[in-house]
Amino acid sequence: MFFINFCFFRRQFFLKSIGFICIFTLFFITGCQNNSLNTESSNDNNQVTKITFWHGINPPENREIFNELLAKFNEENPKIKVEALYIGQPDEQLPKIIAAVAGNQVPDALLYVPQLTGKLVELQAIKPLQDWWNNSEIKAEIDPAMLSTMELDNNIFSVPFATNNAAMFYRPSLFEKSGIKDTPKTWDEFKEVAKKLTIDKNNDGKIDQNGILLSSGKGEFTVFIWLHLIFSANGEIMQNNQPNLVNEGTEKALQLGLELLKDNSAILSAPDRGYELDNFINGKVAMQITGPWTLAQLKQSGIDYNVFPIPIINKSAAVLGGENLFIFKTNPQREKATLKFLEFILSKEFQTEWALKTGYLPINIKAQQSTEYQAFIKENPMIQVFLDQMKVAKSRPIVADYPAISENLGRAIESSLLRQKTPKQALEESQKRLNLVINNK
Repeated sequence: MFFINFCFFRRQFFLKSIGFICIFTLFFITGCQNNSLNTESSNDNNQVTKITFWHGINPPENREIFNELLAKFNEENPKIKVEALYIGQPDEQLPKIIAAVAGNQVPDALLYVPQLTGKLVELQAIKPLQDWWNNSEIKAEIDPAMLSTMELDNNIFSVPFATNNAAMFYRPSLFEKSGIKDTPKTWDEFKEVAKKLTIDKNNDGKIDQNGILLSSGKGEFTVFIWLHLIFSANGEIMQNNQPNLVNEGTEKALQLGLELLKDNSAILSAPDRGYELDNFINGKVAMQITGPWTLAQLKQSGIDYNVFPIPIINKSAAVLGGENLFIFKTNPQREKATLKFLEFILSKEFQTEWALKTGYLPINIKAQQSTEYQAFIKENPMIQVFLDQMKVAKSRPIVADYPAISENLGRAIESSLLRQKTPKQALEESQKRLNLVINNK
């Protein structure tokens, strides 16, 4: 997912532009039905409050799991009906979200990365949750580590759905065939392992198996994955509260990626499709950086797989992933029903089931400590890799300019990996473009 997590922010929020008008018109034609879904209806003379929930839960296996859990909520809350709508991956979602705000066609709840908070607050589109949060019994059950994703300017604007980070998935059978006994701990060791795993199996001059698939494209998923390496190389994207893409650590991380591509140890994902596992599952690559949200899909694939921490460049590092839930401003009755839905998502019951079935890390402390989840960790020791990395995980900035930061870092990553420019040139160009966007707001 995203995961999810999280590949978004392709275009900035130029509400004044003709492009936006076109997007809004398209949305109005295709999405007006949303207004009817957000109305109240009666059922056997009892008022039922209908609320809509927009999301991009992926892969499909996880969507099925969510729909099963949602059916339980609807059954247990007969006066509320939540209709979950999959509206595509984040790049596809963003214009729909902004058009919905401009056209007053908003859903009741949205699942999206918390880095969108600043822009939604700027647009006055979402309901502040501080008063509800202060008076909610569920507050005491939520992992305090998630607070950094919820806050902006000392106010709560979203709540976490689940969390994650990324690590290195690998195929143990392919390691064994190449005589590799130990997983690499440092970047130098990693480069050696990736090279050993790059094989021309039939000696026809064409490589049949590469060491690793590197996420490519301009989207947020690519940025999320590469930030693990950037942070490990002591790189940053903010300095003194200002966007700063040009620094030694970020350049170093991109240069290391180029070294893997140069000796064919790595191949690139399709643009903004770095979350797809086809090449990993069919054995065309032996390693791929992704997250625990893939566990349900990998279990169904029947292949062998395991996980190790992302090798260290300068230090251990990880990025706090996952999505948060936002409530849009609608009317008191629908907002109250949506808060009930949020409490369900935050509950020990939902968080435990979601974690056990998808691999996401629970954000509810009681779920984390539950007998079921502790048994799950013992049965799936690879989960411990992600739990350990949470100790060093950093959140991406929760600032209004994050969409512009992400887009321009994504452009630099793509330009560098495609060898259109050197990492330094790509980052400098992106910084100039970013400065123009910010200064011309």
